[in-house]
Parts: sequence; C-alpha cells; structure tokens
Amino acid sequence: MRPLAVLAAGVLAASLAACGGGDSTGGDGPGWNAGVNEVVNQSDKKGGTLKLAHSDDWDSPDPGNTYYAFSQNFARLYGRALTTFKPGAGKESLEVIPDLATDLGQASDGGKTWTYKLRTGVKYDDGSTVTSKDVKYAVERSNYTEELQLGPKYFKQYLVDNDPAYKGPYKDKSDKGLESIETPDDQTIVFNLKEPFQEFDYLVAMSQTMPVPKAKDTGLKYENAMVSSGPYKVDNYTRGKSMTLSRNPHWDANTDPIRKALPDTIEVQAKQNADDIDQRLLAGSLDMDISGVGVQAGTQPKVLADDQKPYVDNPIQGFLRFMSLSVNVKPLDNLHCRRAVQYATDKVAAQTAYGGPLAGGDVGTTILPPAVDGYTKFDLYPQKQAENGGLDQATLDKAKQELQECGQPDGFKTKISARSDRPKEVAMAQAIQQSLKKVGIEVEIVQFPAGDYFNKYAGVPKYVHDHGVGMMIWAWAADWPTGYGFLQQVVHGDAIKPSGNTNLAELDDPEINKALDQAITNPDKAARLKAYGEVDKMVMETATNVPLIYAKALMYRPERVTNAGITLSYGGMYDYLNMGVSE
Repeated sequence: MRPLAVLAAGVLAASLAACGGGDSTGGDGPGWNAGVNEVVNQSDKKGGTLKLAHSDDWDSPDPGNTYYAFSQNFARLYGRALTTFKPGAGKESLEVIPDLATDLGQASDGGKTWTYKLRTGVKYDDGSTVTSKDVKYAVERSNYTEELQLGPKYFKQYLVDNDPAYKGPYKDKSDKGLESIETPDDQTIVFNLKEPFQEFDYLVAMSQTMPVPKAKDTGLKYENAMVSSGPYKVDNYTRGKSMTLSRNPHWDANTDPIRKALPDTIEVQAKQNADDIDQRLLAGSLDMDISGVGVQAGTQPKVLADDQKPYVDNPIQGFLRFMSLSVNVKPLDNLHCRRAVQYATDKVAAQTAYGGPLAGGDVGTTILPPAVDGYTKFDLYPQKQAENGGLDQATLDKAKQELQECGQPDGFKTKISARSDRPKEVAMAQAIQQSLKKVGIEVEIVQFPAGDYFNKYAGVPKYVHDHGVGMMIWAWAADWPTGYGFLQQVVHGDAIKPSGNTNLAELDDPEINKALDQAITNPDKAARLKAYGEVDKMVMETATNVPLIYAKALMYRPERVTNAGITLSYGGMYDYLNMGVSE
C-alpha cells in the first residue's frame, strides 16, 4: 500500500508535529520519538534472528493476493517490485525509488504508456533468472483471476483489455496473455493504459509487480511455495501458526543497492494474544509486532514510564480509523438513516476507547487524513460534547431529526463488526454501541479475525447483506499518500469485489467515480490535489463512511533492534526492509 520522488508535504508536516514537544534525544541514539524522523540504532551488523509476532495472520503472504499494509511492507524481504519506497524514516520514506527496475518509469503518450527496464542478474532462490515476462505474469495472475481476490485491481481497471476480454492466465492459456503489457525483451516491460495515469510509479511499487515465474504458480496454494526474488526465501508458511525466512543463496547485493539483508533468519508467529505480544516486547524475547498497530491499552502506562519511554515512538500514522455503513443493508440504504449515525456516533468516546489522543489519534471529520496530499479540512456533521461528557442534546437532536426523516423515529437495529484479535477496535465498537443507543439505534457487535475480515466477512458483500451487518469498523492507509491512492479503493464503484472488497459501504456514485477518474489523468498536480479534496466532500455528503480518528500509535522498538524507523509510506509502522538485531 502507497509516492514519487517529491515530498508529500502533508505527511511531512504531520510527522514533524508528531515529534514536536517530546523528550526526543535526536541523533541515532534511543529517545522518545527518535524513530519518527530518523532511523534509530543504525547498524550494518549481520547475523541473528529477527523475531516478530502477529495477533492474527496474513490475509495472504502471496504478493499477488495481499493488501494489508504490514504485508506490503514485509513482502519486500522476499520479493522485489518494479519500484519501492526509500528505506528510512520521515520524509525520506516517501520517496519512490527503483527496485527491480533500473530507473523510474519512462512515460509517453501523455502518461498512457509506461516503460521500465529491469536490472540484470537478479535471480530467484532456485537460481533461475528474473525476466520481464515474470513481472507481466505477476500482474496478470493478481488482477485477472477469480481465485486471487484479496488485493486491489488497479491494473485491470486501467490497462487496455484484449478483444475479447482477457480472462486471466488460469483460463487463457495463450502465449500472448494480456496484450497491453509488452515484454519486447527479458529486461523491458511496457504498460499501455486506457487513459493517462500520472501516479503510475506509485502503483508499480505494490507487491503485485513482484515477479512470479508462470511454471511455479500454483494459484491459491502459491502462498505455501513462493519463489523469492529478494534477499530472503520463505522456508515455510503455516497458516495460523508461523512463517520462517532464511537467506536466498542466489541474492546478489550488487543488483540490490537498497537492502542490507542483516538477520540470518526471520521468524513470525501468528495467532498470538495481543497483550502477550506487548509483554514479550518489553521482556526482550520478541522484536516487533508485525501488524504495526501499536501497544495495547494495558501496556501504554508501562511504555510511558521513564525507563521505557526512550524506546517509544508516537507517530501520526497515515491510517484513518472509521466505520463504513452499507448502502445495501436496510435501513442504512436511506441517506437520512446514515446521517443519523453520523451525528449520533460519539467520536470522542471512540477516540478514548482506542487509546485517547496520544495512543488513538485525533478525532476525524474527513475521509482523507491530514497526512495525505489533497486533504482539505471540513466537517459536515459537527458534534459538541456535553459538560459532563457524551454528546450534547443539540447533537443528539440532530440525529433524532434525521431518524424522523428516514422513517425510523424510534431508531432501528443492525450489527456492527470489528476484528476480534484487536482489543482496541472492539472497545471502539462498544463505545459506539453505547452512544448510538441514546437515540434508539441498537447495534449487536459481531467479531471476526483480522486475517479473514476482508476475504470472508466484512469484505464479502453477500455475507454482509445476508447477515445484516450494517456497520463495519476498520482502518485504511493510502496505497500511496495522495488522495487518489487513499480514496479509489474505498469509494470508487469499480473497487467493489465479491471477496476482498475494500469499498465496504458499496458506494457506487457516478459523479464520484467520474471525478476520481478525471483527476488521475490530469498532469497538473495542484489541480489533482484540489480534486481529491472535492471528492472527499462528495463522499461525506453520502454519509456512507463515519470518520472516527486520524490514527496515532505508541510504537515500541526494543533496544536490540537495529535500523528502526517509521515509514510513512506504509501507514506509519516500522520499516522492516533493513531491520536487524544487535545480538
């Protein structure tokens, strides 16, 4: 998930604000917020085992079938996309740089054609050579098959299609494949688009361009036998249990100037209790929580103690935590019922439940967070707090008036979903449940595991409709930090999928779709950014998504972890690309 060799000014400003007013020591040594704008504990020392854990599991570790930000971040250890984001912290981490490609893309035909040259001598862990055809195949399998549904479908939406329409490599066995991706030689790949796409270097930084040899693809089973083009190979992955990485014996550092490849092995444990993960981090038996969501509520006082605070970062992350309202679950198909929810959702209570201003974030009023280029400040559903806490009567009365207008004067019943392995998210759902009850809206909380949240439950429209899940809590960070990279997969009708859906509200407004489609073709960056802010307001007018908080987190980096820095290009978590251990 996510920039160009230019700095996204909004993200930089946010990151600078995040480190202001603290006790940061600066420099390379540990200190409060030291990792927000600089890489902490820098080292080139090789060896040891980097130990990570997750409270749930991947959606999939297959680079062509994954979408979680932590997965996009981590996959760069065993796969190389055409471009990636510069290892580092703060503004450095926003720069898109060549990875498998020798340079950024060469645009022609007004931005409708993009050409990349691959580095020579890049080898898979079996010793075979990476070619441009493998990159083409990776895009085909990830975007044009029914089997792989967990990632976005940008390429399918914007590449010129075959005539008749291309059915993907599992059905179309021809050698040509998708004709709009050309591979004139083993080192060259050319993408031909329907319309100009001015942020294409960002798009090819996603894991879907990590090469896959056609002969090694096993569809959904590929996650258990992935071929590595990065410095590490996946020795084993057992869903719900663990993943182990070791060195790719055929990786050549001369072809890869951005990776240090420090640990000898990397271990990830799945399905670990979130509070236990925190305790192990503090005890020194674990190096990182791979999900990047920060420590749990019970751990926050411990990491803010004087002896631990120098190992803590408190970044403004690129995530929006919010609640989607399904337009296909009654009575939320009615605009006024959705507007009632907008007014009656106590955002301060939700903020408090998630960790307060410090560990939760600032109250949100827009879909675009301040950290994303194109953000415009506005509030279509203003709320006020009562002196003794909770929403004041005037705000509640606005909600009740909307309920009258939607034909539900006494309120209504529905369900709200949250991820079961994320206690702070469940606490947020409970706070919303209590606030909605004050206007007669009764919600039942349903919990689902994070690893299946989008491929079996909240991201499967049929499940949502059949089970009456009208409200879904989740979080989103930009695929790249511009308004398009944030909004398209959340609010564009073309993003709706039968599984792995991320337009949870199922918003399909022709005017919103058109505005986004036109914005990305515009070579004038200032005009694009203005359009993104306008689209944000159009989305909020539909009342389909309730912004809750612009995310912050208390992130803990144990003393033995080297090269720890907050990457803004992956939602404000630690950058795993060059992380190591000191013993």
